[in-house]
Amino acid sequence: MSIKAQNPIMPGFYPDPSILAVDGDYYLCNSTFAYFPGLSLMHSKDLVHWEQIGNVLDRHSQLPLEGADHSQGLFAPTIRYNNGTYYVICTNVTHGGNFVVTATNPEGPWSEPHYLEDADGIDPSLFFDTDGKCYYIGTHPNPDGVKYNGDWFIYISEVDTVNWKLVGEKKNVWNGALKGCIWPEGPHIYKENGYYYIMHAEGGTGPEHSVMICRSKDIWGPYVGNPKNPILTHRHLGQDYPIKYVGHGDIIKTPAGEWFMTMLAVRPLNRFTTMGRETFLAKFTWEEDWPVVNPGVGMLTDEVEINLPEWIPENDPNSYTSRTKGKTTIPGTDKDYDFTKIKEVGDEFLFLRNYPSDMFKFEDDGLKLKIQSADIKAVASPSYMCIRQQHHYFKSSAVLDVTTLASGESAGLVLMQNNLYNLRAEICDGKCNMILTQDGRDEIIGSEPVKDTLAEITIAVSGLNTGVYLGDKLIGEAGVSNLSTEVAGGFVGCCIGMYASGNGHEGGYATFKRLTYKAGK
Repeated sequence: MSIKAQNPIMPGFYPDPSILAVDGDYYLCNSTFAYFPGLSLMHSKDLVHWEQIGNVLDRHSQLPLEGADHSQGLFAPTIRYNNGTYYVICTNVTHGGNFVVTATNPEGPWSEPHYLEDADGIDPSLFFDTDGKCYYIGTHPNPDGVKYNGDWFIYISEVDTVNWKLVGEKKNVWNGALKGCIWPEGPHIYKENGYYYIMHAEGGTGPEHSVMICRSKDIWGPYVGNPKNPILTHRHLGQDYPIKYVGHGDIIKTPAGEWFMTMLAVRPLNRFTTMGRETFLAKFTWEEDWPVVNPGVGMLTDEVEINLPEWIPENDPNSYTSRTKGKTTIPGTDKDYDFTKIKEVGDEFLFLRNYPSDMFKFEDDGLKLKIQSADIKAVASPSYMCIRQQHHYFKSSAVLDVTTLASGESAGLVLMQNNLYNLRAEICDGKCNMILTQDGRDEIIGSEPVKDTLAEITIAVSGLNTGVYLGDKLIGEAGVSNLSTEVAGGFVGCCIGMYASGNGHEGGYATFKRLTYKAGK
């Protein structure tokens, strides 16, 4: 009996997916850029239902992010397994470059980073060959000189996995399937059908994004491109097609012999993408020793049929979800965090950069969020605890104890694209203000006096329109197309969460009683 996955399988800001299959378990790792903890890690047994089992980089010693812009920090990771060890390789573009972390259990703990000093460029992947050798594949600028923006090459080197360094030749093996290609990136090596395959992205992670593939009988090449490249893209479907930017693929095989590919794509509204790049799934088959994605369709579908037994983590006593008693919520579901009862942060929560140890704490009366001097527009670590926006239509509310704010201090909710483009619903000096920030400039949309000691603030998102409420009172409405990739730029999607600031001075703690997130119009 087959089951069906709904695309996207990971809605919201889950870009650059890498997938791994190990003995009937499936793992999905995504990039997180300037957010901490880094590299979300999902687990499934049926490719339909997923649970978050942690984050690969959950210690500040593993992930320096000081000074990283929103779309810097961690780029595309790759997760792999070999002889009892799990490997994640990634690039910290702000600090240290390419690195590897290892674990014997994907739930962690993961090691401190092993930096690969000779591995330049970005988007690394590891390949373990049948002879026991390990190879690094990544992408870097054209070694003969970059002739145009995006003129990069994919290269391969053997890796010493004891001392974690590249050994021998760094050989440039491929510079894209199309003539004059830009940004050949996200390469992975696979060995099937007597060939080594390099599957990679091309065209940049925007409207021209695509999945390409080439192959060789020898790992060092020469590689020959698939005459049917690209094997997957939506760039030919027009600007108003509902799923765009498709690319950055990774593949696995199930015990039933089915092959699946994960990739990123976006779901814009009126050509604006607010949720960022999401993780999608597609089935593929082999024809003439080349992959054919969704035969007869050739594009992503809303549903993907999978020949695996259904697995629901909430009903499995051995799942991470059950063993941790629901500490971490299921991706894509509604959230209700009662901070008078919760004593630890779920794995789905994100923070900006390396926050101080005293930035938040749980006490009997709720979550205490430190009133730091930094505001939300600073390239710092403001007091901001958020979750990903995962729906085009949703409401998020926070209950704040107003008496914990002194004069000049602010606290509330923030819908965050980046530090220069965001929407705040914040209480300051007895008023609840709706503030839209565009290109770093604040505009007060509306304001309402706060009369109660406990204030419920709500941000209601309806596609590209947003309303802010104090209790049942509408404070203001605004369009949020500017909180999109197309306007704000970068690689992230919107998140929503609680925020506190002393607006230039240090204070005590703002007390939040509750945070909710509910999908639907």
